[in-house]
Amino acid sequence: MAETHAHEQVHVHAAPTGFIRKYIFSLDHKVIGIQYWLLALAAVFIGMALSLLMRWHLVFPQSKIPLIDAIFPAGAEGGIMTPELYLSLMTMHATIMVFFVLTTAPQSGFGNYILPIQIGAADMAFPTLNMLSFWVTFVGFIAIIAAFFLQGGAPLSGWTGYPPLSALPEAGPGQGAGQTMWIISLAIFSAGSLLGALNFITTTLNLRAKGLSLMRMPLTVWTWFITAILGLLAFAVLLAGGALLLMDRVAGTSFFVPGGLIVSDKIIDRHSGGSPLLWQHLFWFFGHPEVYIAILPSMGMVSQILSTFSRKPVFGYRAMVFAIVAIGVLGFGVWGHHMFMSGMNPYTSIAFSVLTMAIGVPSAIKTFNWIGTMLGGKIRFASPMLFAIGFVSLFVTGGLSGIFLGQPPVDFYFHDTYFVVAHFHMIMGVASIFGMFAGTYYWFPKMFGRMMHEGLGKIHFALTFVGSY
Repeated sequence: MAETHAHEQVHVHAAPTGFIRKYIFSLDHKVIGIQYWLLALAAVFIGMALSLLMRWHLVFPQSKIPLIDAIFPAGAEGGIMTPELYLSLMTMHATIMVFFVLTTAPQSGFGNYILPIQIGAADMAFPTLNMLSFWVTFVGFIAIIAAFFLQGGAPLSGWTGYPPLSALPEAGPGQGAGQTMWIISLAIFSAGSLLGALNFITTTLNLRAKGLSLMRMPLTVWTWFITAILGLLAFAVLLAGGALLLMDRVAGTSFFVPGGLIVSDKIIDRHSGGSPLLWQHLFWFFGHPEVYIAILPSMGMVSQILSTFSRKPVFGYRAMVFAIVAIGVLGFGVWGHHMFMSGMNPYTSIAFSVLTMAIGVPSAIKTFNWIGTMLGGKIRFASPMLFAIGFVSLFVTGGLSGIFLGQPPVDFYFHDTYFVVAHFHMIMGVASIFGMFAGTYYWFPKMFGRMMHEGLGKIHFALTFVGSY
């Protein structure tokens, strides 16, 4: 009994004594959760602004965009966007949204705040490490924004950063210091995510209240726990790949750059023997689990919200848990479906295609159970419930489009088209965001002590849902 009490006391820290310690360098999981949430909020506004500039240019390619020449003088002389600037905006929009919004808010924001409360813990297992993980992530965010203002501007190699374009500074505009800073930013973000993942896993395994077995945990805790395991495995690979890519750029190594390349009529003779496909394997081994890192926490939040506002327990709890675990396991076996066009062996393509279809089974189980949870319930259509139902609708729609991309013969035609962009945004760019909106409306009173306006929330849902389709 005394040992248990001593174990609990290890995770109790002294109350903060000043403003800086309480709100800036806080050890409180609630404050750190809000810090992550606010960081994601700032990032989403920047990402949206970049998206609006891109859409303006697509609709009015020759029109002058007000103030853009003041912000990007080299890429929008006279207010007209150049193709290079458009590619830079696309690269930065995707990077900021994927890493600093979709990865940050659902897991690090809501997870940090809510998980200890739901398992009966006083705080996260490592409060100081928790604080450090946020500030490492914040430094990564500052680094990615700094890429806009370095010599040559932001990179234009896309959020996937495919070499040799991303590995050669002379490959084009934006491939200088901005590309290097992009790699450094992702490496810093990966380090912060690894610290956070260790904290989530340890907290879930070691600090649960007495009697709270794994199969009694809320589904939100299960999704944060499995997401942390995915992050621990996936971001380690991205960090290693980023380090190798950075060395190709600045140290003359040849991990991803083959020999004999000709750039601007000049032979690149300082590299030999590298493989651009190696980067694709490393990136997508991270990249597809990243999809589930972004959407699994939203699945957990939606499960709780649907249950709460249907006024009945979650339908098929054990099946939901096994589906969450299955998604996590299978998520590491499908990265090759992003590379059907790379010339892989057809038998390998078939294997990746089968696994891609298989991962739809646990997703379908979850969808069935969400519907079962609402069936026969006394539903109250509050704002969180509306966004949760919207998540289910968008998740199903986006998932159906993924069936086509999982078939190699069909993917050959759809690859690098707007069909892929639509599928990606339906799942990550809209469904995951709906889960974040649902969580925000649901937990805002808990986090900030104030209710959100119900009428405005329903207007927000209607406009966003119709606009998404």
